[in-house]
Amino acid sequence: MTLLFFVYFSLVSIAAGVLTVALRNPVHCGLALLTMLLHVAGLFVLLNAEFLFAVQVIVYAGAILVLYLFVLMLLNLKTDERYLHARYAVILFAAAAICGEMLILVLRSPYAGMKGDAPAEAILQDGDSYAVGIKMFSDYLLPFEIVGVFLLGAIIGAIVLAKTPTAADVEHEP
Repeated sequence: MTLLFFVYFSLVSIAAGVLTVALRNPVHCGLALLTMLLHVAGLFVLLNAEFLFAVQVIVYAGAILVLYLFVLMLLNLKTDERYLHARYAVILFAAAAICGEMLILVLRSPYAGMKGDAPAEAILQDGDSYAVGIKMFSDYLLPFEIVGVFLLGAIIGAIVLAKTPTAADVEHEP
């Protein structure tokens, strides 16, 4: 079952990554980026790395994507769009062929199915999330709060910059 989820998360992550750079509409690129980030977070769940899963969802899928959307708000989306050329189809076909060849190499590897030295019980014994949380909210509480205030200021600044002036705003200017 884990192999099935791994194949699903990895294939969707690769497809969404290709769509992120290949789509014409920047909003569609943002949605493809969100899909890719969430599926990479799913891969972290399969690795029993719950802290990395949470960081992936909160920081990357949350904060970085919001930053990307703020940049889109600042741009004029009615300008000329990127157009795909015929060479992109050739590049996509070549990339698919290379990925297929690498998949064949991985499946025929003599090291397939071998396990490492450390048992899973030793890795999962201590909760990494708990230790990082205790450290962050005890020793690094002030820097954590300062970063939160800076991010709030950046959000307010982006909203002010992205706001288009209305007729009432233009009349009141000196």
